Amino acid sequence: MQHKLILSSPLLGITISRLCQELIENHQDFENSVIIGLQPRGIFFAERIHQELESITGVKIPIGYLDATFYRDDYRRRELVKANATKVPFIIENKQVILVDDVLATGRMVRAALDAMTAFGRPSKVELCVLIDRIYNRDLPINPDYVGKKVNTLATEKVLVEWKEQGHEADNIWLITK
Repeated sequence: MQHKLILSSPLLGITISRLCQELIENHQDFENSVIIGLQPRGIFFAERIHQELESITGVKIPIGYLDATFYRDDYRRRELVKANATKVPFIIENKQVILVDDVLATGRMVRAALDAMTAFGRPSKVELCVLIDRIYNRDLPINPDYVGKKVNTLATEKVLVEWKEQGHEADNIWLITK
């Protein structure tokens, strides 16, 4: 297997700061906005975005975690998948939801998340923020509103995101070729 480094700690921090500035530009005071991180790996990115936004703006922004495993269209076709906790301690009715995930590939997980969100209300708007957009891999017509980095990948390649919060020495994003 070959590993190619896509982003490392210093550049990743700059990328997150840039995304936060874009979010501030579009949401201003975040009065009617909430952040929802997709389980399992999107929650680490959502936490980083959340911390930086609160640090810059001084505003408390509601954050939640959503597991869309049982809403996936391939749920019964896949190997046994462990579900993660959903923690959305607020109603999203008429809120502007910033849906956060680490990697956007086929779009199927985002579609499932949109279905899963309906249990918490009907948002006025949903925006998608991703760290890595694997362009040319989409099965569904889903595109992010905020992108950290676009990466051309083959179907045989995988993007691996390593966070310090997961026990890694440093934050790194790898392109893995089998």
